Amino acid sequence: MSTESANNLKAVDNQNVPAPVELPTPGNDVDVAAQENYFNRELSQLQFNYRVLKQALDTTHPLINRLMFCCIFSSNMDEFFEIRVAGLRQQIKYGRETLGSDGMMPEQVLGEISRVAHEYIREQYDIINNVLIPEMEQENIHFVRRREWTEAQAEWVRRYFDEEILPVVSPIGLDPSHPFPRLVNKSLNFIVELDGKDAFGRETGMAIVPAPRSLPRLVRLPDDVCNGGDNLVFLSSMIHAHTDELFPGMEVKGCYQFRLTRNADLELEDDLEDLASALRGELLSRRFGDGVRLEVADNCPEELVHFLLREFGLTERDLYQVHGPVNLTRLMAVGGLVDRQDLTYSGFSPSIPRQIRSKESMFDAIRKRPLLLLHPYENFSPVVDLLRQAAKDPQVLAIRQTLYRTGADSEVVEALMDAARRGKEVTAIIELRARFSEAENLELASRLQEAGVIVVYGVVGYKTHAKMILIVRREEGKLRRYVHLGTGNYHAGNARLYTDYSYMTCDESIGDDVNKLFQQLTGMGKALKIKKLFHSPFTLHTRLLGLVEREAELGPKGRIIFKFNALTERELIKALYRASQAGVQIDLIIRGICCLRPEVPGLSDNIRVRSIIGRFLEHARVYYFGNNGRPEVYGSSADGMERNLLSRVETAFPIEDPALIARVSEDLDTYLADNCQSWVLQPDGSYIQNQPAEGESRLASQLVLLERLTGK
Repeated sequence: MSTESANNLKAVDNQNVPAPVELPTPGNDVDVAAQENYFNRELSQLQFNYRVLKQALDTTHPLINRLMFCCIFSSNMDEFFEIRVAGLRQQIKYGRETLGSDGMMPEQVLGEISRVAHEYIREQYDIINNVLIPEMEQENIHFVRRREWTEAQAEWVRRYFDEEILPVVSPIGLDPSHPFPRLVNKSLNFIVELDGKDAFGRETGMAIVPAPRSLPRLVRLPDDVCNGGDNLVFLSSMIHAHTDELFPGMEVKGCYQFRLTRNADLELEDDLEDLASALRGELLSRRFGDGVRLEVADNCPEELVHFLLREFGLTERDLYQVHGPVNLTRLMAVGGLVDRQDLTYSGFSPSIPRQIRSKESMFDAIRKRPLLLLHPYENFSPVVDLLRQAAKDPQVLAIRQTLYRTGADSEVVEALMDAARRGKEVTAIIELRARFSEAENLELASRLQEAGVIVVYGVVGYKTHAKMILIVRREEGKLRRYVHLGTGNYHAGNARLYTDYSYMTCDESIGDDVNKLFQQLTGMGKALKIKKLFHSPFTLHTRLLGLVEREAELGPKGRIIFKFNALTERELIKALYRASQAGVQIDLIIRGICCLRPEVPGLSDNIRVRSIIGRFLEHARVYYFGNNGRPEVYGSSADGMERNLLSRVETAFPIEDPALIARVSEDLDTYLADNCQSWVLQPDGSYIQNQPAEGESRLASQLVLLERLTGK
């Protein structure tokens, strides 16, 4: 494996980063457990969100996709407040503050989050207003403001308001008989200042108008009222323009949009008798959890802003006054409203390996040689084909599968239901608590049960995050097990956007291991002895630490490459520090959160951390160990986080075929050679984007893989 120096790095704008922490003193006696050797988890996650935002300024991405990155930043920030900020506030509320590995207490973290998030969000609106919208105007895509409406456009908007908005909107005057309403999490609302008395003689002075959730937030104006191009108008603009129609006979003195983000984390007890029923109840409460963030238009009068803060129990630290729509996530609709393929990524057809291009069955192909796919460059269809063929094959007796995020209408689900209807023994282990997919998974469970599938909800207290399919087939009088193991979910949509490995094999030991894991999940009993797989919460953490320590014993001959979405687990970080001190060369490809501090003299001199941000979401988890010239490679469903390694059901599976080991090694080398889509973590916590050195060609890892595997 090659290592790459950082000499060709070029700094980018890094003003908006968490305040740097004083670096440890150089020396071989640096304490690997010292608080200053760890970055804060929440602030590291904010840094990842910022790297996503920066893609909106990267002109190598098509314009509409740059807008999408801005929207993804908003979506990421929503979840950050709903879960991470909400969790910190809960710790303080109930007196359960815990000290992080970095030594920061929740109140201190919340203060730093507020400072950094305000800077990031100000920059986001600056990018929208001063970069993206002007560039879209140049491409004849217009967001038409109220002050710009022509007479014909204003008349069309009036009709739209009367026919589509007015019949479904419910204005709420605030008075003793109409207290402040409970507003749904992240919904668009307006606070309205009124003057005068209504039909009952009431003089409230204030009202709330929730925007109908059934209506689009962005509407395309008809071509016949425009002078060419694509012309879009915000729902908020329409409501602003016609607020007076909601309060006839009264004077509307002002109308201002706002949005409340609430705590959306679900709290379920571990001793539940009926997980599905309890979850249905909790899903109702998610929409009305405690407020954690208030977004308000920046022209809203101060007295109204403070009125809203008091209503939601928030402080100015939780207030975000924005110059533009309060929910930029809804701008994702632009891609569907505007037919401009020249401003989006060009399409490509995921390839299918030669091994399975013939008309022979998937079972025949897998018996000849294990199969490894890298989505989205290689098609997800072979995974679906394996299930479809298993459903129809009279020699197949049983199918077992874990489902985390799949979708109730997916082809995978259809294949499982077809197999059950054909009389096969089909078992689905559905993780009901997959965050923000809970309702969909409850619906999925019902559909599968109606088709005759045995549905199990896993183990209470341990999310089933492993990605496994087990197919039992009778061949020549004996039973053979076929297995699919993956680093990502069984979701065809995600497989077009996320990079993940799929591994298919009929290796006898792996088949036996997967069978035992399903036994543990569906039945009860002691943990069974597993031969080749690592599985949490039992062996994955200890085996991972053991392999790191084995490389450390090799000293400078040692080699480790981890590809994670996040690295937070303290014992694993300490083991990596010790390996670095022993001279092991370590490269960490970590898309998001990283609590490890790299390249600190005497501590992590030999550790380099990079984050790849591009067209596809880097999601594959890979563990590579040099093993003194005999590389060992594992794919996994688990990141380097406490929850994955210690409190979830996860798997790590060995990739043993020499050709496949070489293939994964080449993929990792491609990521490490990236000099334009990669961001390198610095010892002070900032990230610097790689840039080609003078005379050096651009190498974007995702583009290289796209060309290598699809020819595009």
